[in-house]
Amino acid sequence: MTDDMGQRESTIIIGAGPIGLACAISAKRCGIDPLVVDAGAIVNSITGYPTAMVFFTTPELLEIGGHPFVCAGQKPTREEALKYYRGVVRSESLRVRTHTRFTGASRDGDGIRCEFRSESGPATIACDRLVLATGYYDHPNLLGVPGEDLPHVTHYYDEGHLHYRRHAVVVGGRNSAVEAALDLFRSGAKTTLVYRRTMFPPSVKYWMKPDIENRIKAGEITAKLGCQVSSIAPRHVTVRRPGGGEETLRADRVFLLTGYHPDQELFMRVGITLEPDTGRPAINPETLETNVPGVYMAGSITRGLAVSQIFIENGRFDGEKIFGAH
Repeated sequence: MTDDMGQRESTIIIGAGPIGLACAISAKRCGIDPLVVDAGAIVNSITGYPTAMVFFTTPELLEIGGHPFVCAGQKPTREEALKYYRGVVRSESLRVRTHTRFTGASRDGDGIRCEFRSESGPATIACDRLVLATGYYDHPNLLGVPGEDLPHVTHYYDEGHLHYRRHAVVVGGRNSAVEAALDLFRSGAKTTLVYRRTMFPPSVKYWMKPDIENRIKAGEITAKLGCQVSSIAPRHVTVRRPGGGEETLRADRVFLLTGYHPDQELFMRVGITLEPDTGRPAINPETLETNVPGVYMAGSITRGLAVSQIFIENGRFDGEKIFGAH
């Protein structure tokens, strides 16, 4: 990507996830041909899901632009979702520029100056309207402990088969962590689950909660509830017990599944005002325009740090708010 300072777009949408693509479709049906830019691939967050993952949501709730989502089972798989959204991009002839990172924007006269960086170097593109639909999956909640950046430590889960007969430590107690621990156990890994609370939250999926509790009760998964990770070494994890003292756990692979958050530093660089405690942006709920004229937000990031309030199911209609009056 070269320096495009002479180029100007009517609308740029940052994020080629399901909600960003839905916004692009809304724009096109209002006579606007937006440029969609993503730091990764199309629906990059879904590419990071476990390879054998099945969505909890039924396919019709993942549909965008009125395109039917047909899948083999009652609920779609990761691969079916990737194929579906690629097909939508193709059917709608959406202009998508992938592997290009948005680094900031500023008002420039009557337009918005957007900064990007790709393998080809930096670039600047001006636009009249900027829509941020960046999601949060690219920014894990860090523990801030020594060893968190070691090669065998990850904030994303892949698949259990790779860890057959290895010692795997999963940190976290919500859906992603519970699902990973169960998959690792059933794939033959020696699995330990570390969770800072003494009980699993009510939000754990109703069919997984008794499963994980029974596996722990049977001694098939080791649980360290009420414990917190204090450090990570190449072959073990050290945790603090609730009553004091530390314990060392063997770990060939460590999954820190402690959640994710929006890139609030990026939003502040754009000039968007955020509430100090909640991280919620200053936004018009009717149009989703922020305090920066011409800059809009869509999807989970409109709720600040409470990202679990917005999913594909309800965020896919945000483009109608943004472009409905244009």
